[in-house]
Amino acid sequence: MPAIDVTDSTFQSEVLDKSQEVPVIVDLWASWCAPCRTLGPIIERVVDEYEGQVVLAKVDVDANPSVANAFQVQSIPAVYAVKDGKVVDGFIGAQPESAVRAFIEKLAVKVQSPADILFELGDERSLRDCLDIDPGHEGAICALAEILIDRGDTTEALDLLARIPDNEETIRLKAKARLGEESRLGDESIVAELDQLLEVVRDDEDARQKFRDLLEVLADRDIANKYRRSLASRLF
Repeated sequence: MPAIDVTDSTFQSEVLDKSQEVPVIVDLWASWCAPCRTLGPIIERVVDEYEGQVVLAKVDVDANPSVANAFQVQSIPAVYAVKDGKVVDGFIGAQPESAVRAFIEKLAVKVQSPADILFELGDERSLRDCLDIDPGHEGAICALAEILIDRGDTTEALDLLARIPDNEETIRLKAKARLGEESRLGDESIVAELDQLLEVVRDDEDARQKFRDLLEVLADRDIANKYRRSLASRLF
């Protein structure tokens, strides 16, 4: 969304009234101000990335003294954030892009997509509808896979998880799906099974996979790390 050139006569509608709907960044500048010419394009570029979540209003202080007086401007560039008709933040002087980005990030209105709204509902029907809209929605895939695994539909869960790259959560869920009912074992039972598997993991690929899967569902991470070291010592 392009920046709006605001004047004394349009300030009420373009800034104060507009700020009731979306935060407005007011950039007070002048053509003779070198730091203004440096800062202006940075603000415009960052605001543009937010695609309407914030609005940029540019005010030439020489041509619009009433607005300058309203902000009690003593030095430029001066940048203010206006929300619900009130100044809520601001800074004076040229800033690096990282600072501008952090300033705007705090103000941006988070616009949820229809898929995200369905994901947040969290029930199976909503999660499936979410994936109809966005088949690669990572959060919905993991949440639906968890539901499927808990009721025993592990094949569908694994097919779903195959859609997205592995991360800590997908690795845990795949392990849980492959283990089935064994994923519900308590830590003591898991440790007992790990001790048995440790004797055969060197020459049995299926045993190695099950060993790793059990480590993923083991609640005590210190014990899990201990058995990871034991596995490594057997394999290398």
